[in-house]
Amino acid sequence: MRIFPRNFASLAIGIFNSFTTFASVATRLPPEEVAALKEIGKTLGKTDWDFSVDPCTFSTERNLYGFEDSVTCNPCNDTVCHITRIALKAQDLQGTLPPELVRLTHLEDIDLSRNYLNGTIPPEWGSMKLVNISLEFNQLSGPIPPELGSLPRLWKLHLTSNYFTGELPKELAKLTTLKDLDIQSSGLDGPIPPGIGLLTKLSDLRISDLNGSQASFPPLNNLTSLKNLFLRSCNINGTLPEYLGTMTKLKILDLSFNNLSGEIPSNFIDQTTIEMMYGYQHLIYFLVFFILLANWYLTENLLSGPVPSWMLQTSTNIDLSYNNFSLGSSQDCQQRNTGNGSCLTLRGFSCDRKRSSFHINCGGKEVSIDGNKYERDRDEIGPSNYYRSTTNWAFSSTGNFMDDDRTDDPSILTNSSRLSVHNSELYMDARISPISLTYYGFCLVKGNYDITLHFAEIMFNDGKSYSSLGRRIFDIYIQGKRVQKNFNIDNEAGGIGKEVIKKYTAKVTDGTLEIRFYWAGKGTTGLPTRGVYGPLISAISVDNLDYEPPKGISAGAVVGIMAAAAFVIILLLGILWWRGFLIRKDTMDQDLKGLDLQTGSFTLRQIKAATNNFDEANKIGEGDFGSVYESELAPFELGGDIDVRIEKKVYMAPKYAMHGYLIDKVDVYSFGIVALEIVSGRSDTSYRTKEYCLYLLDWALVLKQKGDLMELVDPTLGSDFNKIEVTVMINVALLCTNVSPIVRPAMSSVVSMLEGRTVPASLVNWFQIQTPPMSR
Repeated sequence: MRIFPRNFASLAIGIFNSFTTFASVATRLPPEEVAALKEIGKTLGKTDWDFSVDPCTFSTERNLYGFEDSVTCNPCNDTVCHITRIALKAQDLQGTLPPELVRLTHLEDIDLSRNYLNGTIPPEWGSMKLVNISLEFNQLSGPIPPELGSLPRLWKLHLTSNYFTGELPKELAKLTTLKDLDIQSSGLDGPIPPGIGLLTKLSDLRISDLNGSQASFPPLNNLTSLKNLFLRSCNINGTLPEYLGTMTKLKILDLSFNNLSGEIPSNFIDQTTIEMMYGYQHLIYFLVFFILLANWYLTENLLSGPVPSWMLQTSTNIDLSYNNFSLGSSQDCQQRNTGNGSCLTLRGFSCDRKRSSFHINCGGKEVSIDGNKYERDRDEIGPSNYYRSTTNWAFSSTGNFMDDDRTDDPSILTNSSRLSVHNSELYMDARISPISLTYYGFCLVKGNYDITLHFAEIMFNDGKSYSSLGRRIFDIYIQGKRVQKNFNIDNEAGGIGKEVIKKYTAKVTDGTLEIRFYWAGKGTTGLPTRGVYGPLISAISVDNLDYEPPKGISAGAVVGIMAAAAFVIILLLGILWWRGFLIRKDTMDQDLKGLDLQTGSFTLRQIKAATNNFDEANKIGEGDFGSVYESELAPFELGGDIDVRIEKKVYMAPKYAMHGYLIDKVDVYSFGIVALEIVSGRSDTSYRTKEYCLYLLDWALVLKQKGDLMELVDPTLGSDFNKIEVTVMINVALLCTNVSPIVRPAMSSVVSMLEGRTVPASLVNWFQIQTPPMSR
């Protein structure tokens, strides 16, 4: 009988103390919500809540790194308040998800992203009135409870970067109010539930990294409000659905790392082109479509056919790399950011010499390690681009970092902390890429190569912090063969900031080596900040295993080689001198002096000196047996006190050109050429006609056969000349230039014919006809 009063008294005291506590903090929260909040904090590992103040004032301003610590209550009326939002972001909480949330009957928004929480999602949450659930970037595991499909008001569900198992529950198709679904890199199995296509209010759908068997493209044709569609690495096969071309609000389409095949549907452009023809309003629709649809990511599929021209000319960020597209020209892949992997290859590389190695400090400056010079690699090339070094290596990068709020995607990382590694100069910097990073070695000798790859994770943090949960997973290919799948630098090295060295061998047969690092959509994408993923490499070392450098040469061999080289040089100079190519100017002057007043024969050496070794500039004519040259002889003193300079043209007769020696009447030949030049007023080498391109002597012979020698006369004379005298002079000139020296007249006969005392035999009959009897 005494027990009851005692228990009753204890209960009364407890209730009194509780009311006293609540009254002391002047809160209007119901006691059950305060008690529930205490339990929630304990389950989450939240130890710094101070319940001596009103929980509705638990609030800390947000910062740039996503930190938030706040409890939000609805506007209080005269009697009571209720908790509507709990946001504990980026606080490294190490507890589990609290089932006690169901006791907060007015709670609508729970954001526990970027923590170290583990365990499963409580199925009890399915009975709440939640509008927003954000649990991304934690260590949550187990299946996603199908009870979440019973949330009647849910419009945002973010579960990215966790360790869930099982399939996406088909019950999610009942979330008809859902606008934003983000479940990337969470370890789930596929396929994507077809019922997702019933969520017609979705504007942002992001699912990636699904395991399991392949499936066709989900039926999303009714999701006309989509702005962002990410179905990356979801084992989707088949062709691209045409209805994607009707989603005019779509800004980003990412279907990378699937098995999509076929061509890009023509209606992606044809529909808008047709509608544009209907008037001004449709023109606006067409332009808005292309302004909004600024990002296409279709890398690593099986797509084929031509790349639509509008993709190359209109859109801003497009990555079509590693597909089977056919390009019209090599220039196609250089336009915009198409990043087409099929044309980011080595083309037209000229090799000054073959090499047996190359060493690269990826992302860093030039350093020397163990006798090897690791070349500088500091160029920021931006997304989907290509760079070639000044030696024998190059690299290409494809993709864009998304959701990182950065205008320029970085391609080089620099460590800001101290590294406890050997050869730290190789690991202070690294090169990264959003999707694919390929290094090429070229101009390499054939053989087997030792490939050493250096890695160190310098972006994540170590310890029990949400920023240490980042998982960088990528594949390594050498010469097109995958040699490492799901490579994780942190796991292999045994921690952050530690080096890991991977060694491989490869054979080079065509002078080219390809080393490719490829992100297949696995791992986290937003730790410690958004846009942190993709392959990373610190340094590359490549050496030929079969190549042996030349051994040292003995002193005797060096002397022998130098003596042989000197002999060859002297012999070559001697041949050139003997052929007359090395005659010095003073020697030529001496040779020319001997020509003064000579009337007899000339030596070949003198003729070479006179014609500057038969220079083409001195060539004035060409006959049936060779060329005719002119020369300028040195001045001589007269008295053939006065310094007289005589200029002579030396015309080489055919026989001299044939036999190399002068004979009688060679001077007669030269006179004949000069006579033709006097009559025609032209140089033998400068005479050209519209019909022919002949030398003067050849042209004179042609005119004689035609019976029209008067055409040879200088046209500037008009009719002011004696036809008989001209005819005689031309015929005398032709007689003097006869091929046969025997036929040529003596100079005395030439003088006689020109003075009219005798008549050339070829003109006797003509002369009798032309000359009146009295004139004879």
